Amino acid sequence: MASRILVPWALVESGREILKRSKLNVTFLHGPAGELPTLEELVKAVKEADVVLPRGTQRVPREVLAANPALRGVANYGVGYDNIDVGSATELGIPVTNTPEVLTETTADIAWVLLMATARKVPQTHNFTVSGRFTGPVGPPFMGIDIGPGGSNCPKVLGIIGFGRIGRAVMRRSGGFRMKVIAYDPPLREMIEKMRGVEYRELHELLKESDFVTIHCPLTKETHHLIGRSELELLKRTAILINTSRGPVVDEMALVSVLKEKRIFGAGLDVYEKEPQLTPGLVELENVVLLPHIGSLTQDTRNQMAIVAAKNAVAMAKKKKLRNLVNLEVLNRPEYLQKVSG
Repeated sequence: MASRILVPWALVESGREILKRSKLNVTFLHGPAGELPTLEELVKAVKEADVVLPRGTQRVPREVLAANPALRGVANYGVGYDNIDVGSATELGIPVTNTPEVLTETTADIAWVLLMATARKVPQTHNFTVSGRFTGPVGPPFMGIDIGPGGSNCPKVLGIIGFGRIGRAVMRRSGGFRMKVIAYDPPLREMIEKMRGVEYRELHELLKESDFVTIHCPLTKETHHLIGRSELELLKRTAILINTSRGPVVDEMALVSVLKEKRIFGAGLDVYEKEPQLTPGLVELENVVLLPHIGSLTQDTRNQMAIVAAKNAVAMAKKKKLRNLVNLEVLNRPEYLQKVSG
């Protein structure tokens, strides 16, 4: 019997084509309008699957992973994988893959979109204009801050938290604005200190020094609420905070309070702590720009993500060498070796 791949969401066509060409048995599990299955439905379906291909916002807890002792892998659609209990997957001998690289540039773009829109109050001025209230010169309510050196010819400081692929892509885009770039990423400190165009800073130093802070670290136990009230209070009153990584990296209640008090200039968010729910008070603020998690949402990038995720799933099902593996240690687990030896 051919291996079975379970896709519990409405995978885009480019990914479906890869699965179709694989000649494997593929089951799609979702509602007519793309509704995701319930946890109970997912547990039941995974019992008949060899590989699962979930989307990046779809929870895959231990309950799902343990439902099928023969499960060979989870091919996540997305670069982040905090939706999956990777620790349990490793323990159970289940490899987990993601879709890095293909969304790096697109996500870096959206970070800059948020940075520029927040600094120049683009959504607020757009709404003002289309509402018919633009009848003459506008002033202080829409006063923005410079991203480049501005009239004073004073370069701004860009602080990057998380200096992986996306963080480095964000840095590359700063050149046109003549920014000074500083970065915080303890595991990559040695690499950062050897690079040209960026200087390493400890977190508290970065927050105090930066005019713009943009977050690009993964969500882990260590980074949960990495930016809380005490960290936010280190920022300049003219600073802007951008988050396109994962919502829980920032204490959203603390951020709402700081923004209400106007202790910082503003914030631009594409991710939220309890996504898709927003912390009470956030939408009423005038100094935020809010996007519905569209960091990688371009046709080209989403197509490439689907292709990579589908290829990862096929490799798992056919017991081939895996790319984009996030839990490398699983390769030495006896539970995994037993699954691929047959």
